Amino acid sequence: MNDIEINCGDTPLERGGILRGDKIRGRWAGNPNGPALMVLGGISADRFVADGGRTGRGWWGNLVHKDGPIDLNRFKVIGYDFAPNLDAQCDLCPVTTRDQAGRLAKLLDALDIDALDGFIGSSYGGMCGLALTQHYPGRVKNLCIISAAHRPYPIGVAWRGIQRRIVRLALAAGTPEAGLKLARELAMTTYRTPKEFAHRFALNETAQNPSHFDICDYLGSRGDAFASAADAKRFLVMSESIDLHRITPEAITIPALVMTAISDQIAPLPDMRELCDRLGGPSELFTFTSLYGHDAFLKEYDAMRPRLSAFCQRLLTKAV
Repeated sequence: MNDIEINCGDTPLERGGILRGDKIRGRWAGNPNGPALMVLGGISADRFVADGGRTGRGWWGNLVHKDGPIDLNRFKVIGYDFAPNLDAQCDLCPVTTRDQAGRLAKLLDALDIDALDGFIGSSYGGMCGLALTQHYPGRVKNLCIISAAHRPYPIGVAWRGIQRRIVRLALAAGTPEAGLKLARELAMTTYRTPKEFAHRFALNETAQNPSHFDICDYLGSRGDAFASAADAKRFLVMSESIDLHRITPEAITIPALVMTAISDQIAPLPDMRELCDRLGGPSELFTFTSLYGHDAFLKEYDAMRPRLSAFCQRLLTKAV
């Protein structure tokens, strides 16, 4: 495993702000001489794709491991920490997916990689992959996008807007963790599906005043876990970045695999189908069923494994 850190100083941003004291942090794992494959996840993901970080095994360790569908014996797998990092001073200025793409290009330069053999991006990471491929043509040869479209879905913008207002109120009150907790609880109801909640929770009431219900206890636990690990100001920037995301699919002419759970409320099937249809290169849409909605990319490993294996096998074949 190898960490990379690039001191960028003050980095100008697309919408006029500046990241002061910016540092780009990446990490690669696996075969140093294998095809280069970048793997990015949602806004809570970090550079620890395969191991390390808070969990010890990496946020996608179920898929990225030796002899796995993303095989560390064969691939050089690259992860990345999204901007802004906690060292930077951004004063809540907007950071776009195009800004992230510029930092990714600098990371590739530092790794002496002219072009990635493949890019796999889920959720916000998929948005950044689309931005990198459009704005830095030639830096990616093959693309796999999971649960991320060319634009945000309007109801998702509304949900995230409410979350940000909750966090801003909490910041003003001097209780940022309380705001993050509530924002995450709301977010979980959009990441998952009503069907999953109906299946999992019996609405058992506990003998407390006010009454507690099992579904609310679950959301509270998810909120607590997020608030203990997140930074309120960074959350505000990352959340807004999703809503500012726009790319032109026709400008992307490389081969692309687009994957999505049919139940996803954040990147719904019609938008994913439109992305696939409008991409300028050969593209394929793979859909699968899931109770987990947008979180399927973190849960439905069995459903995704065959297609990810086939995608990686094509990269190996082309690299020969």
